[in-house]
Amino acid sequence: MPEQSVDLHGHTLSAAHQRLNHFLGFAIAQDVRVVLVITGRPRNPTENSGGRTRGAIRAEIGHWLAHGPHAGSIASVRTAHPRHGGAGALYIILRRKR
Repeated sequence: MPEQSVDLHGHTLSAAHQRLNHFLGFAIAQDVRVVLVITGRPRNPTENSGGRTRGAIRAEIGHWLAHGPHAGSIASVRTAHPRHGGAGALYIILRRKR
């Protein structure tokens, strides 16, 4: 289903945000319709992360997509199928060029 993918898991928030914007710009220029964005799984409240923030990218990505430079090109955002990462990934459906 996804035509292209990007893995943001393990990046800092700043690097992930920059990488996402670059990736979406490239996908839009290539007239790609469905992309897969791997964010990593959301934080499990029972898990001790040893001081590391888990799920930070997942917590921010909705804001990045809604308010970023490519917001007008996004038709839909959906949780990925388990074979593509489930809760740790998103499908972004891009609008067709007019």
